[in-house]
Amino acid sequence: QVQLVESGGGLVQPGGSLRLSCAASISILSIDIMGWYRQAPGKQRESVAILTAGGGRNYLDSVNGRFTIFRDNAKNTVYLQMNSLRPEDTAVYYCAAQRGPLTDWGQGTQVTVSA
Repeated sequence: QVQLVESGGGLVQPGGSLRLSCAASISILSIDIMGWYRQAPGKQRESVAILTAGGGRNYLDSVNGRFTIFRDNAKNTVYLQMNSLRPEDTAVYYCAAQRGPLTDWGQGTQVTVSA
């Protein structure tokens, strides 16, 4: 099992920025896909951004151009840089690590975008 520890959430005004971090307990190069997901109250969890071991990226349409997923291999950490935040980005954000058929999840970090 991969242990994932997220940090960086908080309260930010519309138009502001936050950077989320996800530290993994193993080398992230051994993980097929690292991803950020979010779940807003009353809504299903959705994929926000994924990063494959080979460096491929994919984004939710509504965050494309505003969010960037990237990694620091030496720190076994994946980040989500979130710019131009909107109230509709408010949610609990989860980090996930997928290896073959197995997916491990972090505990989640709250992001609230509000004036």
